[in-house]
Amino acid sequence: MSRPLYFLLIAAPLAVIGDFLHWPSPVLFALAALGVIPLAGLIGTATEELSVHIGPKYGGLLNATFGNAAELIITILAIRQGLLLLVKASITGSIIGNSLLVLGVSVLYGGIKHGWQRFDEDEARHHVTLMVLAVAGLFLPAMFATAQPDHWIVEEVSLFVAGVLLLTYVAYLGFSLFAAPDSAAVKTSEAPAAVAAAHHTAMWSIRKALIVLAAATGGTVFVSELLVRTVEPVTQQLGWSEFFVGIIIIPLIGNAAEHFSAVTFAGKNRLDLTMAIAAGSSSQIALFVAPALVFISLLMGNPMDLIFDRMELLVLGLTTAIFAFVAMDGRSNWLEGVQLLALYIIIGVVFFFLPVTAGVAGH
Repeated sequence: MSRPLYFLLIAAPLAVIGDFLHWPSPVLFALAALGVIPLAGLIGTATEELSVHIGPKYGGLLNATFGNAAELIITILAIRQGLLLLVKASITGSIIGNSLLVLGVSVLYGGIKHGWQRFDEDEARHHVTLMVLAVAGLFLPAMFATAQPDHWIVEEVSLFVAGVLLLTYVAYLGFSLFAAPDSAAVKTSEAPAAVAAAHHTAMWSIRKALIVLAAATGGTVFVSELLVRTVEPVTQQLGWSEFFVGIIIIPLIGNAAEHFSAVTFAGKNRLDLTMAIAAGSSSQIALFVAPALVFISLLMGNPMDLIFDRMELLVLGLTTAIFAFVAMDGRSNWLEGVQLLALYIIIGVVFFFLPVTAGVAGH
């Protein structure tokens, strides 16, 4: 983890102190958000160190569990608070954030620095296919819900689709780590931990990595609880919608350290690793985190279905389309980075002004 992120760790205890002293909700929200960023970075670093010790294949399995730990923690706490709209928006935001913002900044930076850059087009096709499948898994239940008034049947369909998506993710992970050639395990093990492991020498012992992983995960749970608790008063005071917070703010918080790694690799002309981080994280969110949350929410007694808002489905379709055009030829330039960022900015503006009552927000 980069040194500037360590300085942000002070934000976590400040958020706790501010909560005790009843500081304004926007201040607490900002401090908690800043505090989650380095904690998420420590989770990633600890996972990376463990991956070096246990090898890229099992490191990939480890990172499949902790790759989006911060965001998973935030969304589980949001489910407990009944903020299902925020949870669904954060799923959408993570997918478009990784595919448009992270990849866009990385390709722009790498293209300016190195001109045309190349990456593995075969692996990119795998991720494009997975994203199309994931969008279909979110689109079809929403279309089904418009024709089926029985909410119980809609929930059953959501559970079935979530199960299929999870099985697909397990199959993809198994293929990437065990059935594909050895090099594929490095490229497809859901970045950045196992991806970086092949290019990294262990600096920590297993014991230290486990202690840091446990402490960072615990700290993330604690600070995220404060973050989620302040979402509603902040949206009311600032006039933001849960859509905007979920689409833009939460994904930026949970994935900031990972985003930095992707841009850094692009600057080093290692766009294969950048694509593994951006596309791999998007696939993981769509095929693992989203369906897992459906089952977790059921166990928590606050069930969430896969019926997403029409605008969310639209932007996911547009994101998948432009990502496919950029990724399929195995090379990129800075102009493609500008185009990815342009779509992300447009989406951000639309959701900033989108009324909360739009679409199927009530699901």
